[in-house]
Amino acid sequence: MKAPLIAVISVGIAAAAPAVAISAAEPSKAQSQSRQVSLRQTNTAASGVGNPQQPLGTVTAKNKTNDENRHERLGRRFLQLRNRANRLIAQRARRKPRIVQTAVQASWSNRGLHRAIRTLRRRIRKLRSAILAREAGLTPAVRAKLERIAACESHGNPRAIGGGGSFRGKYQFTYGTWAAVGGKGDPARASKAEQDRRAAMLLRRSGSSPWPVCG
Repeated sequence: MKAPLIAVISVGIAAAAPAVAISAAEPSKAQSQSRQVSLRQTNTAASGVGNPQQPLGTVTAKNKTNDENRHERLGRRFLQLRNRANRLIAQRARRKPRIVQTAVQASWSNRGLHRAIRTLRRRIRKLRSAILAREAGLTPAVRAKLERIAACESHGNPRAIGGGGSFRGKYQFTYGTWAAVGGKGDPARASKAEQDRRAAMLLRRSGSSPWPVCG
């Protein structure tokens, strides 16, 4: 009876060995999976990406050249000046201004844009001068009369100084009279257009009495 019992025990031990080996292998597989998950989490945290749907890795952006940056600045400046000119044109014509968001000139070269900007600046100065002249009452008839006064007072020289320095500019303003019509600083240093506007305002306010000899 002992021999068969020993055989049965041996068979049982042999059958249990694979089970022990399998159970010993299972923790190793679980640990491997845990390490893989931990590694993915570490990589995600290191990349600074919180959204798992967002792709990982660095994103490279092409840096613009100096010419491209300058072209953008010139394009924006051109549009600003063009809209400013449009507003002044509308103000002069007493109508609603036309504002543009894009322009064909924005695709020009940098040199072409630079020339266009200079042209717009000159036009803006002329438009402003025309509007201010109209507001001052500088009509063609007033201009003609003021030119006669200026020819008598200073020979039309906007930098003329007379009376020992008391009378200055094209219309020989005194400092007090110049300030009374809104002028600032030295009348003889003001632009010709501004002197014409201030003289028109003075003529409208006081007639020709400020020029007793030439008026």
